Amino acid sequence: MNVLLSGGAGYIGSHAALSLLDKGHSVHIVDNLSTGSKLLIPKNAEFTNCNINDESKISDLIKSDKFDLLMHFAGFIQVEESVQQPEKYFENNTNNAIKFFNTCKNNGLNKLIFSSTAAAYGSVREKKLIDEDTNLNPQNPYAESKIRTEKFLFDNQDKFNFIILRYFNVAGADKKMRSGQISKKSTHLIKILSEVVVGKRDGIEIFGNDYNTPDGTAIRDYIHVSDLADIHAEIAEYLLENLESNLFNCGYGNGFSVLDVINTANRIYQNKIIYRFSSRRDGDVEKLISSNSKILKHINWKPKHNDLKEIINSSVKWEEKINASDT
Repeated sequence: MNVLLSGGAGYIGSHAALSLLDKGHSVHIVDNLSTGSKLLIPKNAEFTNCNINDESKISDLIKSDKFDLLMHFAGFIQVEESVQQPEKYFENNTNNAIKFFNTCKNNGLNKLIFSSTAAAYGSVREKKLIDEDTNLNPQNPYAESKIRTEKFLFDNQDKFNFIILRYFNVAGADKKMRSGQISKKSTHLIKILSEVVVGKRDGIEIFGNDYNTPDGTAIRDYIHVSDLADIHAEIAEYLLENLESNLFNCGYGNGFSVLDVINTANRIYQNKIIYRFSSRRDGDVEKLISSNSKILKHINWKPKHNDLKEIINSSVKWEEKINASDT
């Protein structure tokens, strides 16, 4: 496969690029480096520095190469920021994405995989596992911006062949330490606790201990980023072979509370993580646990890293690596 991949200088996009390259595919990354880092771009990938809304550059790029499909990762992902600056998110995650898809289509590239989010479901109380038919109930503009882009694709099924992937909580780092999270203002729990373990932070703040959960803290389904990256490689082949649009959850179907994650890390790292409770954040939801039965029926994918300790450990090792390079 020859894949055009937007957002490949970011956390998930770079891992997807690595997975594709490891399997012998070709990858051309488009990224404007506004939130990503050139350090995460795989050495064997082609790279063009531009915004996805640059119609001229994107058109020239597609005309100069024969791409089999597009993987679209580029986007803003900070929930709290989206509550404060909703228009920034609708402009980039929705309007720019739609413009990008249309530019690709107008140049003959109409097969795509769209990176979406389980945040689209919001808080789900009536059932333990969330399947793809669960009603959408976005709690923040970030989630809404992704839903609007999904709606564009569903409304234009005659023009595109697409797969929408709704990610649950992505964490961990590449086993070979080629990529991981480097955001300076991350809100990801496992990224933050990794910074505590290596001494970048003094402690961790838990937002809310009054949720309707066993220990009062929010529950999430954590999927290792390398397993998610492998899903993209498999789903790309599925799309090219079947040419049928579809929507899949990406998660393990296991739920861990914030305290579960911190306590697990403290067992590994001799109680290095000090935490304190504060009030809930705007836009946060109580519980998100996936049903992944649908995707398992459609592609030949089995998780290789479905272990919370492994996810935490890989994240801490990555943090140690980038911490050493900073000093």
